[in-house]
Amino acid sequence: MAGGVEFRLEAQLKQAMPPQPMHPISLVVITYNEAANIARCLDSVSFAAEKIVIDCGSEDDTRVIAAAHGARVVEQPWLGFGAQRNFGSTLASHDWIVSLDADEALTPELAAELQRRLPDLLASNAAAGVLFRTAWFMGRPMHWYRSMVHERKPRIYHRARARWSETRVHESLQYQGAEATFEPPFMHYLNPTLVHHQLKYLRYAELKALDWREQGRASRPYGWPMVFVLTFLKDYLLRLAALDGARGWAAAYMAADYAVYKRMRHYEMRHFDRSVELGAAELRAHKLQR
Repeated sequence: MAGGVEFRLEAQLKQAMPPQPMHPISLVVITYNEAANIARCLDSVSFAAEKIVIDCGSEDDTRVIAAAHGARVVEQPWLGFGAQRNFGSTLASHDWIVSLDADEALTPELAAELQRRLPDLLASNAAAGVLFRTAWFMGRPMHWYRSMVHERKPRIYHRARARWSETRVHESLQYQGAEATFEPPFMHYLNPTLVHHQLKYLRYAELKALDWREQGRASRPYGWPMVFVLTFLKDYLLRLAALDGARGWAAAYMAADYAVYKRMRHYEMRHFDRSVELGAAELRAHKLQR
């Protein structure tokens, strides 16, 4: 049954649509080995007058596929998530930007609403447009878990009125002023399997621990057990993961595990300097670090 739901939604995203008017807005996507995802992402934004892919050394067919699906591909060594997005904004031919990750795609309902409402947004003095993201997890969409359903994401912005924070990971769009909201969701094809999910957490934890180390943040090992318990209970109960059944339990557990692991890794970096170099080498060997 779940496979059927996934197949129908994939077919809906891929089905041929009549030609749509283009809007003076640039889609910017940052990539690294995203051959499995990039076509779906680019094709979902049919109304963008320009599509730009900023690639940082993919070893698969990401660049070839992106070009075949209408994108201008620019190679740029990795600067960090926020800095890479800001670099992409400077290359755009239009002031208004749509920023997506390669494993994200607009639903047909959201694309249709954007077609209707973008002219008003582009002519306004607003700074940003807010979208809402729903994740696929363990083979199908989540329905209740607040961290993966109706997740508020400002992803449309005027580049003179908004800018990405330049942290290594978990960057956010910084802006002041008016915003527009668009209710239909866009989809985050989060990770094909739990294996992929855990590997991504390893990479994100490394980046967050490096940020904390540079900031001189203290590490408090005595708090780790409480961090795990509170994170799990917050996500499982307050953020409604429990209503997504076994998948919700798995998601809440992995969130709690990630919250503790990045603190343990930060502690290790502070007390064993060489672990930074050794960890980076291991992640590069498994193509988890750029």
